[in-house]
Amino acid sequence: QVQLVESGGGLVQAGGSLRLSCAAAGTRFSINDMAWYRQAPGKQRELVATITSAGWTNYAGSVKGRFTISRDNAKNTLYLQMNSLKPEDTAVYYCNARSFLGTTWYDYWGQGTQVTVSS
Repeated sequence: QVQLVESGGGLVQAGGSLRLSCAAAGTRFSINDMAWYRQAPGKQRELVATITSAGWTNYAGSVKGRFTISRDNAKNTLYLQMNSLKPEDTAVYYCNARSFLGTTWYDYWGQGTQVTVSS
């Protein structure tokens, strides 16, 4: 099993920056894919950015050019650098990790970290 712990959230004014971290612990096997999701009040959870074990990345159109996802494979740590933050970025941000073992995908989630962007 994998335990994910997010950190780095907080309150920031519009135009500011935050760096989120997600530390994975308890893994027996390599994590294949990692991602950041977010969920604002009254809205469904949305995918923000993904990164494969090889470093391939993908971003939601709303954050492209402002956010950067990265990972340290040796440490199984995921990062999200968020620049030029907007009030609409306000949400709980969740770390996600996926591992493939045998014929089964295992999906893990962190508890979330609150990001609040003031106007």
